[in-house]
Amino acid sequence: MSKWFKYGGVLSAGALVAGMLASGTAAAQPASTPSECLLNLGSVTAGGDHRMQTIQAEGAVVDNRIVAKDIYPDGQVRLSATVRYGPAEVGGTAHQGPVIMGSTMYDTSYLTADGTGAVSQKKVTRVGPGWQVYRSLDRSTYVTATKQRDTEYSLHTDGTLYRRNVTYKDGVPSRQITGWQSGYRGVKAMTLISQTATYDTFLMTLTSGKLYTARLPLAGGHIIPGVVKQVRGSTWQGFESLVAAACGNGVLLLGIDKDTKSAYLYSVGHANGAATTIRMIRKVPGTFGDPVYFHWQLFSGERLAGD
Repeated sequence: MSKWFKYGGVLSAGALVAGMLASGTAAAQPASTPSECLLNLGSVTAGGDHRMQTIQAEGAVVDNRIVAKDIYPDGQVRLSATVRYGPAEVGGTAHQGPVIMGSTMYDTSYLTADGTGAVSQKKVTRVGPGWQVYRSLDRSTYVTATKQRDTEYSLHTDGTLYRRNVTYKDGVPSRQITGWQSGYRGVKAMTLISQTATYDTFLMTLTSGKLYTARLPLAGGHIIPGVVKQVRGSTWQGFESLVAAACGNGVLLLGIDKDTKSAYLYSVGHANGAATTIRMIRKVPGTFGDPVYFHWQLFSGERLAGD
């Protein structure tokens, strides 16, 4: 890992199987949203640029800019994990995250002078082939004062969710499969909503319209003993992309409908099965037509705590 990723003293670098599901019904309930919460929506444009749109808790888009141009070849990226960013030791802003282009994964890193503009030290490093069978990708980075955990999750087309640990030696990342769980064939979109020392939690929509959480413990052997709970029973099938950002002990959730190129912002309380509070804030103004969306997450000071 390049030294300019050091920040804050830490190196940063169809249906579900019936037996997995917890039954429950859901009713909309009010949920408060701290006004200072922000969602930094990332996307890869058709031209291979990195874009950032900052959305306030009330649903206003207060920033919409190209962070870096021509990071990737036009139209090649089909999946992106969370991209982390923040001040670099050498000055400027560092950016880091993996993508899948066609059947191949690449690790991406680059610098900009002030979070936008000219790109320097760009590296798009080939990880390896075989990724054409995955339809979702994300990474959970859990940082403490003394260590960092990087865990990647990828959803196979056969409905198996794989977990990989990402470790670094002399700045070079390596990946090792540490667990998997089957039964996610019906998942349409998923986003990370919680990161702890012992588990990660995803919020998932199904093609049937149901909404679920999946808490994935980091311990327990190669078969992940995931705990799956139904949050809502219908109406969520319209979103091809979900992106969540920290907001107190819940999250701001953006659902993107690629057919209509529209996005809807929700306040989601701390995960509690069917009792989870969800409040639709508004349809977000603007057109959301980029092919790939992801979450921009700061190297330090931002941790998802939705479960």
